[in-house]
Amino acid sequence: MADTALPVAVRLRELRTTRGWSLRQLAARVPCSATHVHDIERGRRVPSPEMLARLDDVLDAGGALSAEAFRDPAADIAEATELAGRVAASDVSPETLEQLAVAVDQLATSYATTQPGLLLPRVRQHAVFAARLLDARATLAQRRELVVAAGWLQLLAATLHIDRRHSAAAAARLAVAEQLADHADHPEIAAWVWETRAWEVLTTGDYRSAIQLSQRARSIAPAGSSAQVQATAQEGRAWARLGDRAMTRRVLDEVARLAGRRPHPDRPEHHYQYDPAKARSYTATTLAWAGDPAAEQVAREVIAELDGRPRRVASARLDLALALVTAGRPDEAAATAVQAVTSGRVVASNWWRVQLVRSRVERSGVSEAADLAEVCAAHQPTR
Repeated sequence: MADTALPVAVRLRELRTTRGWSLRQLAARVPCSATHVHDIERGRRVPSPEMLARLDDVLDAGGALSAEAFRDPAADIAEATELAGRVAASDVSPETLEQLAVAVDQLATSYATTQPGLLLPRVRQHAVFAARLLDARATLAQRRELVVAAGWLQLLAATLHIDRRHSAAAAARLAVAEQLADHADHPEIAAWVWETRAWEVLTTGDYRSAIQLSQRARSIAPAGSSAQVQATAQEGRAWARLGDRAMTRRVLDEVARLAGRRPHPDRPEHHYQYDPAKARSYTATTLAWAGDPAAEQVAREVIAELDGRPRRVASARLDLALALVTAGRPDEAAATAVQAVTSGRVVASNWWRVQLVRSRVERSGVSEAADLAEVCAAHQPTR
């Protein structure tokens, strides 16, 4: 999110210094920690839309910060695509379809680096535009392309809603995505719908349902597809949470086999393209949840490999923290968890993993538990 974080950081610093306020003085008015404000000003933390609105209000900025955050050139692609469609009158032109497909891929790729609250409005905008295009004249082949694009957009929007714990909105989006997948006869989108449902219930602690939903996704996913690998990995994580190490290892072996057969994707950060780095990330998570001592080494390797992929690095740090506290090193676990939390990349749907590490660190009685608690209070994500 470097494109949008830097302008916001500069503008916030200008507004604060113009008023002669220190970091602590601004933080007290928000209220939040001075560290939180400092991280935003240094471009190390992407503020949520709610935080931007609060800062605008406190600084009497007239919405300048919120406007700056959304002034991302990539977000204008929806407007450009709509204009291209208008040039083609009421027909759906090949150029319009191509631009929409590019936009879908860009949005899915942005998922790994963009805060859910900032990406969701852009996805909604494109989803509305895709729906409008479905009312235009088009051939059967063009209409199918539109339905497929609309399906991916609904699926991505649902994922972002889950990240923010908007369960009802996510369920509605997933239902639409499933209908569109059926209409377009697109089993991969359909499989991703079931995999996404599995992921949501996994984050709420319903591990048995997560296994059933993952298996449903696997049963309809095209052989060798990203959806097949992802659904298999999701099932492995559920077995890990249930403490079944034998099943966990069996499913992990299957993930490795499936992932090893896939070509390296053109866009490794694309949310719907499975790449080898994702396989290792899921292995680290699964082993950590299963309490397997091998989790520490795998998590450290993942962190080293994923430089430049902030959200996945934050997740890997949580895996490492859990492995460390399980190994009886709660002080190191606390320090590692602090790194993950202060990155600003732990979304609401993953916050339970922070709480899991925090509770175990606190039970150990180490002094570092207080530092972790303070950081958690300052950085807990909003919805």
